[in-house]
Amino acid sequence: MLRGETTRRGVLLGATAAAATALAGCGGTGGTVHGVTTIVLWHGQNDVAKATVERLVAEFNRTHPHIRVRASSGGVLADGMLQKVMAALAAGSYPDLAYVFGSNLANLARSDKVLDLTEQARDPAFGWADRWPPARAAASVDGRVRAMPALLDSLCVVYNKKLFARSGVEPPRPGWSWADFTTAARQLTDRHRGVFGTGWPAVGDEDTVWRIWPMVWDLGGDVARHGRPAFGGTSGLRALDTVARLAADRSVYIDTQTGSDQLYQVFLGGSMAMVPTGPWQLPQVREAKLDYGVVPMPTYTGRPLTISGPDNWVIFDNGRDRAAAAVEFARWLTAPKQDVRWDASAGSLPLRRSTARQPAWRHTVAGTPGLQVFVDALTTARVRPTIRAYPQISRAVGEAIVSVLLGHATPDAALSGALAAARTALASSL
Repeated sequence: MLRGETTRRGVLLGATAAAATALAGCGGTGGTVHGVTTIVLWHGQNDVAKATVERLVAEFNRTHPHIRVRASSGGVLADGMLQKVMAALAAGSYPDLAYVFGSNLANLARSDKVLDLTEQARDPAFGWADRWPPARAAASVDGRVRAMPALLDSLCVVYNKKLFARSGVEPPRPGWSWADFTTAARQLTDRHRGVFGTGWPAVGDEDTVWRIWPMVWDLGGDVARHGRPAFGGTSGLRALDTVARLAADRSVYIDTQTGSDQLYQVFLGGSMAMVPTGPWQLPQVREAKLDYGVVPMPTYTGRPLTISGPDNWVIFDNGRDRAAAAVEFARWLTAPKQDVRWDASAGSLPLRRSTARQPAWRHTVAGTPGLQVFVDALTTARVRPTIRAYPQISRAVGEAIVSVLLGHATPDAALSGALAAARTALASSL
């Protein structure tokens, strides 16, 4: 997902022998005994989301006596799941399902132990067409369905109405421009009161990077096309110029700590006027009792466009019975009646259009101002490509953004370095 996601450094299937030995047996305890097939789920969740997924698992086990799901975090949180699963695959003892960030799927799908669900997805009963396009895209690699969507979000701007009113600045509206955004950020910045117009992570990880892709896409660029980086020229330069403008105006809070916790604490504390973020932030915003609004992302061209960072349930082949049981569980878990319960606790938007029509989801939207803006944004949301080189490209772009934010490089120089690194990553991934 987009929240707090970090860039993995291209972990390969050849995990170290030490890690493989340590993980031997971790994916075990599955199998079929007396007509009951036991499968292993690694969900990587904590707190409320952990409690919710475990309640759902318990309900499935009660209502499906021929399948038993053994659920655990897998010993890691979601941002460490790729490394854990890779090592488990190398050890030959891996789970039946695991929660994996969407940007990691392409590297994981290199393993023939990851199920190909393409044929099943063609069955109307599978409900594939009911899932939002960003969710389908993030679960597909090279045109094949390699996972089940697990979580869906989008990026919009949450703003503090009190700070806008105090500064006499007009609140943002749908269709606003990036020039409007930078101007408002400058006008809302009050150094004497310690107020910033906006904020941006400056760690160089994926949390730094995903905010810039809608800007690049809006200008006709892309992460990559036909095996070559496609964020050069006007698209990448104008996006980095916007970042440079925020830095030059000193209107951006630059968060150099991993996870963006400081950035969000500044916003929640009432000392930041605008923050691009996802729906997961709204419960904390409401808890902080901020008078807030939500608007779509700004645009250069006038066309609405945003990013979504879906995560996936990846299903592994532990034999015919366990694979079939894992697919049955994943289909049940992501069906509308279960999906709506997961969405409310995990900060996810509905995985399926039919979920959004559930009374429980309508109730959630009615009680959460601004949530519908994130749902509506899914109609114009794009996802990062599921390509093997993406982690390396992300790292290069992240370093470029940080160098511009900190004034260590001009946008042109930073972009040139990122493009060179991206070309190398794409060439080596072929």
